[in-house]
Amino acid sequence: MLFNSYAFILLFLPVVLAGYFRLGRRSNLAPVVWLALASITFYAIGSWQFVALLLLSIAFNYGVGHLLIVAELTHPQRKAALALGVVGDLLMLGIFKYAGFVAENVNALLGTDVALHILLPVGISFYTFTQIAFLVDAYRGQVAAYALPHYALFVTYFPHLIAGPILHHKDMIPQFEHEDTKRPDGHLMLCGVIIFAIGLFKKTCLADGIQPLVALAFEARSPSFDQAWLGALAYTFQLYFDFSGYSDMAIGISLMFGIFLPVNFNSPYKATSIVEFWRRWHMTLSQFLRDYLYIPLGGNRRGRVLRYVNLMITMLLGGLWHGAAWTFVIWGALHGAYLCVNHAFNALVPNGPPLIARPARIAGAVLTFLAVVIAWVFFRAESVAWALRVLHAMAAPSNLVLGREEIAALVQVAIYAALVWLAPNTQALMEYDHGNREVGEALRAGRTRPLVLYAASLLLAFGFLGIQSHSEFIYFRF
Repeated sequence: MLFNSYAFILLFLPVVLAGYFRLGRRSNLAPVVWLALASITFYAIGSWQFVALLLLSIAFNYGVGHLLIVAELTHPQRKAALALGVVGDLLMLGIFKYAGFVAENVNALLGTDVALHILLPVGISFYTFTQIAFLVDAYRGQVAAYALPHYALFVTYFPHLIAGPILHHKDMIPQFEHEDTKRPDGHLMLCGVIIFAIGLFKKTCLADGIQPLVALAFEARSPSFDQAWLGALAYTFQLYFDFSGYSDMAIGISLMFGIFLPVNFNSPYKATSIVEFWRRWHMTLSQFLRDYLYIPLGGNRRGRVLRYVNLMITMLLGGLWHGAAWTFVIWGALHGAYLCVNHAFNALVPNGPPLIARPARIAGAVLTFLAVVIAWVFFRAESVAWALRVLHAMAAPSNLVLGREEIAALVQVAIYAALVWLAPNTQALMEYDHGNREVGEALRAGRTRPLVLYAASLLLAFGFLGIQSHSEFIYFRF
């Protein structure tokens, strides 16, 4: 089921909200069970054939986690239990997500003809990484004993299940256990609706609105210089508003239940360096890769050379997490190289005088954005050869068309660029911080209420009217 669908907005969400708060009057556990069952139903509506796999994954990880948390195991036994859990999770992910990719490359190397056509379960990367983090923290002694319904809800919670954010148990399960979240809060409901309206508008009007321009670069056999750049920039902004829209909608839905999700998207194209970009883009994935891969590999504790090696390994695996294709491997390698260059530059070049600080930040922002756009070409292209074709066109300014269609596309891209760089992001506008429950204080105080409410109503109306029959979020495929 899609957030941007009439069935979800008009039927599923109201029914789940009503049942959750009605049961919350009588019990602290019943609403948790209700929301977990609703989340599984949400998943089953679009991916019923993988519900058993999801439930098996939950049972397996909860069992291993129970051993690590409760059972009195020796240190070797604890390591064996952790290895069993992580290997089991990665094996499941590998079979469903990467077996076909491995078979294709083996066929190319050996000249064989082994065909593997395995459907990719929706959301498998998100709920697998969520549970791996849970197991590692349980091994480290950082997890309390949780009841199965709370753990099941933590994994299946429908605002995050399909496309993130990657949740952390310490952020979520205590909220599910708390009695106050079972009682409706009018202010949080209103803030949730406003944030959802902003996200819906971003998806149905902005992301879907610029999607046709992507074809200029990625569906043309030989794009011109301006077509290649316009198509690449169109995809850059489509992905931005698609992912930002989903993140807003997830936060808004969750707020209606009185539950705070972590911020996953914070104006990444305003970053002045690649390091800052990865602190703003898919923030929960960046934190996962840092805490559960980069730091265990040694991080920056073993010298500069090994730091760069660890960065490259982390980003290569981060690229593979997004998809089983060489285009994603190259995308991850590019960002790994970018990060190495960024850290080397910071280490070798001293800070300049204050007089050039602002020009340096502007130059850094422009260079960072261009580097990100180039990497997105591999992220979007159907093959490495197609990506190289687009990049070759982007490097050939003599091949210029600039007809009526291209001029119209240039105007649209410029408008999107202005929205990205000049407009405030949603969490700043709504004063949202998942660590602070006082969200939207200006709205609560009435200082901006009429303007915000009118604007939110308009965005909700446009977003609702912009719903297409089938427009999945880009991150659904990961």
